[in-house]
Amino acid sequence: MNLLALRSHNAALVLDLLRSAGDEGISRLELAERTGLTPQAVSKITARLREDGLAAEAGRRASTGGKPRTVLRLVPEAGHAVGVHLDRDEVRVVLVDLRGAVVAERRAALDLGAGSEAVLGAVRDAVAGVLGGTRPGPGGGDLASREGLGGGGLVSREGPGGGGLVSREGPGGGDLASRQGLGGDLASRQGLGAGDLVSRYGPAARDRSSGAGLAGVDPTLLGVGVALPGPLDHGRGVLHRVTGFPEWDGFPLRDALAERLGVPVVVDKDTNAAALGLAAGGERGSFAYLHLGTGLGAGLVIGGGVHRGARTGAGEFGHQVIQLDGPPCTCGNRGCVEALCLGAVARGDLDEAARVLGAGAANLVGLLDIDVVLLGGRTVAAAPSAFTDGVGAVLLARARRTGQDAVPVRVAAGGDGTVAVGAAQLVLGPVFGRGGG
Repeated sequence: MNLLALRSHNAALVLDLLRSAGDEGISRLELAERTGLTPQAVSKITARLREDGLAAEAGRRASTGGKPRTVLRLVPEAGHAVGVHLDRDEVRVVLVDLRGAVVAERRAALDLGAGSEAVLGAVRDAVAGVLGGTRPGPGGGDLASREGLGGGGLVSREGPGGGGLVSREGPGGGDLASRQGLGGDLASRQGLGAGDLVSRYGPAARDRSSGAGLAGVDPTLLGVGVALPGPLDHGRGVLHRVTGFPEWDGFPLRDALAERLGVPVVVDKDTNAAALGLAAGGERGSFAYLHLGTGLGAGLVIGGGVHRGARTGAGEFGHQVIQLDGPPCTCGNRGCVEALCLGAVARGDLDEAARVLGAGAANLVGLLDIDVVLLGGRTVAAAPSAFTDGVGAVLLARARRTGQDAVPVRVAAGGDGTVAVGAAQLVLGPVFGRGGG
């Protein structure tokens, strides 16, 4: 038995229950009952979590017998993750705490076809900006001081030159991320488990302010999740022929960004990240998230987890052919759902766009028998009723033909920030024992 993995799994169970309990907290006895762990094991885990500043007392609760029980809560500001939505024409970056709440956000125009150096530089600047603001310069900008997050701010700059970035200790007095040496451990780029968070390797941190990384990183930053159009290899963080941008084929985006940023990086498709974020936010059952923006794709959650497929290429929903000899698509085929749908949007015919999207959704429902279809993306956000009504009508017609109940259709929670928030969950998911990196 792998005792380290077991400890990580058990700690993740406890952390996730602390997260879901909110500010009211949860007692050690309740943690033991709901995890199946012994009270002694729970006590050891919570002691480590408190030592690392991840958990704190939340008062006492009346007991049905004996002395009142002490309840514990998660300390949200003890850890942060950055989520990056790298779209064809824009980069959107959010900073979230351990509960997934957005505490800072930044958006900037971007041309995905401008070349790797320009794109990587834009992402670095946007990440630096969301951590504390940037000042343009040859090195991508200095991080400015920022207050109001976790008491001391995520970064603090000493002196006008910005060279002396000071790490803030976590609420429990422990320097959470610096214990891990996150910046140089490329093996950890696929996400950090709870065991990584509660294992301390001594107070001496690896210096992440050197090299090509950001000028300085708060010790609570666990990593950066990046979501962009596919196809790509999630496991290796390598892009394939991104639809419309074949020059990215074979580019090692994860490793290139990790070197630029100096922190662990996880890369996934935009639709997968959004689906992961929706599941983490409380969406239950098996569902398809259909994202219509500059392109069209799907994120699939089956049996509670994101379905990426054997080669992590699942969800290329937009490139199912539904009209032989139809209009050409940027993927090289003809008559793809994406080409037909975006063509209708360009003509201003949203009813036709919704009908085409519904036809693709009906194929998906027939294939996977999912519980609900969720719609998102900037095009949907601009006219939500047109798309929910149009797609819903197609699925209702299908249900009448098959004699089954119609699969409901609704707009996904989170608006146009769904992908960026989901990208942050690529980092946070493993911490709480959920799918992610």
